[in-house]
Amino acid sequence: MSKSRIAAIDVGNDSLKALFGKAEYELTMPNVIAIDTEDRPVIGIEELDEKNPLEGVHIRVHSPALRENNAIYRVGDLATKSGNATELDQGSSKSEEDQTLIMLFASLALDAVREENADLFERKDNVVNANYTLGTGLPLREAKEGKDVGYRSRLLGSVHQVEFLVTPKYQGKKVNIKFDHVKVYPEGFAAYINLVMDNNLNIINRDLVDKRILIQDIGGLTTDIAVIENRKVDDDKAQGFNIGVSESLELIREEIRTKHGVELDSRRDVVDVITKKNDRNHIMVKGSRTSVHDITDRILLEIAKKQYRHLRNVWQKNSQTEICYFVGGGSMVLKEYLKTINNNLDGYNIDFFEDEKESIWMMANAYYKLISAYDRKINKDLQEKNKETEKKAVKNK
Repeated sequence: MSKSRIAAIDVGNDSLKALFGKAEYELTMPNVIAIDTEDRPVIGIEELDEKNPLEGVHIRVHSPALRENNAIYRVGDLATKSGNATELDQGSSKSEEDQTLIMLFASLALDAVREENADLFERKDNVVNANYTLGTGLPLREAKEGKDVGYRSRLLGSVHQVEFLVTPKYQGKKVNIKFDHVKVYPEGFAAYINLVMDNNLNIINRDLVDKRILIQDIGGLTTDIAVIENRKVDDDKAQGFNIGVSESLELIREEIRTKHGVELDSRRDVVDVITKKNDRNHIMVKGSRTSVHDITDRILLEIAKKQYRHLRNVWQKNSQTEICYFVGGGSMVLKEYLKTINNNLDGYNIDFFEDEKESIWMMANAYYKLISAYDRKINKDLQEKNKETEKKAVKNK
């Protein structure tokens, strides 16, 4: 029987971030998919297996949880180069979109099929049977609406199959995914856990534990503001908004295309232009380094003002708040604009994570801490139950 492997997966609107096992393997890829055909053309098919599988994820997905069952997709980097690529749109619910599940299943299959896991899962011919204990999450708004229950039930109790088609190294392999346990956490609560606790859920930030704090998580399509009081999220005061940075990134992408004739493949490329260490807010136009500051500043300042209004409104209703932490990929994009607005206006006590990776990976890290603690508990309970059974068996003899 296959041993259940821990998976902590944040299907963000911009990209998926995942941690597996004892966090020895991490995976990230753009949250982009594209419907495709079975025989996608490849230049240099002979060298296919020498390429990175993550750059050529081409799969068929079979799952009763999907509306479009048995469809074929390009996923991640490969999908960004497709003319019919789809990214999640404003107003869509993460818990109800096939795309969320396709990304989730693809990442699990990419982990399960690795040679490093050959001894962990049952393998027969080209089929891998993989069992997982999954920790993932949904925006506060969806969790408050109870959508986590339906999302969890779609994953449990079924076998979900990913078949690798024209994918480097894994062509022809199939992965059957089954979940032993699934925990779906509200994203605001997860962010708090990551701020104050280590992987064993021991408190590492005592200064924050008893403070009244806000956590504003700016994503691609949504913004969650968690109100933390008495070491827990106040469900009544927590707010979720259908506003993120994706629409602004699309506007930037469109203006760059219109003004400079440069086609950026995805929102991820726009983020790279805005946040890269060197030549920030510059692109190459016909081989010449060209500034797009005028476009990015105007559009991002506008969305930053809207985000700041949300902060102000929530803070006014929670006047004894001591600090607000901005987290998530959207916060990294808007950081300098939010700081400028705050310095010029109210001067709230706000903070950002200077470590870009820490901010972007915050949810995945939090899910990992929570699901690992849950896994330890169920294993401990199981061991104690087995000991009791053994004692009874000996006594009955």
